[in-house]
Amino acid sequence: MNAPIRVGIGGWTFEPWRGTFYPEGLAQKKELEFASRALTAIEVNGTYYSTFKPATFEGWAKTAPDGFVFTVKASRFCTNRKVLAEAGDSVARFVGQGLVELGDKLGPILWQFMATKKFDAEDFGAFLKLLPAKHDGVALRHAVQVRHDSFRDPAFVAMCRAAGVAIVFADSPNYPAIADITGDFVYARLESGEDDNPLCYPEPDLARWADAARLWASGGKPEGPRLPYAIDETPAERPRETFIFFIHGGKVRAPAAAQEMLRRLG
Repeated sequence: MNAPIRVGIGGWTFEPWRGTFYPEGLAQKKELEFASRALTAIEVNGTYYSTFKPATFEGWAKTAPDGFVFTVKASRFCTNRKVLAEAGDSVARFVGQGLVELGDKLGPILWQFMATKKFDAEDFGAFLKLLPAKHDGVALRHAVQVRHDSFRDPAFVAMCRAAGVAIVFADSPNYPAIADITGDFVYARLESGEDDNPLCYPEPDLARWADAARLWASGGKPEGPRLPYAIDETPAERPRETFIFFIHGGKVRAPAAAQEMLRRLG
């Protein structure tokens, strides 16, 4: 039995998508309604830069259909700091702004770190302890995206696994790809797309990532040339909800890639 596979993009407000993803003439206020029916997940990036009112999250939840999921990128004030262990107040403010108004459409929170942030075991371990397991009675899930090679360390994998926090797998030309399964879900960001390709990625790569998504969702792990590898892979083999986002690279074509991935996954 496989867990759900959610496929999506970053945000839904992007002018070049008007006429390429969104139909010509679609009102901007209708874009979330359209995107949430064409895809199965969206990574909300605006929360990295700004705070929102609870009513905003509630409105997003009401607009999206049943079964749709929003993942939410954490505020830069939590992650872009010299001492992560001192982020407690910022984490509390971010979590408390109204995320839980998304209800059952709330997916994992993404904590993304600067590419210059190096692994400090004591400090990063202290940061993981700041991430709440729930808020207002709503369970919270967490994923961390690290972008410095110093995180290729079994100690980093072990502390994330102990905390139940997922390590984001990034298919990126610039950042390390760490594929260890450390949480009860998988979070993959496919960042190597190109706008020159109508589907963002070459078709063989889309097939490869669709196969990887099926393996992750069934509890397996992708193997072989150009597939993810792990530093210290020892998780139990069990189905895991899997999130696949086409993001950053090839942004104009990202919706086409996500829709093609959903078609391949059936």
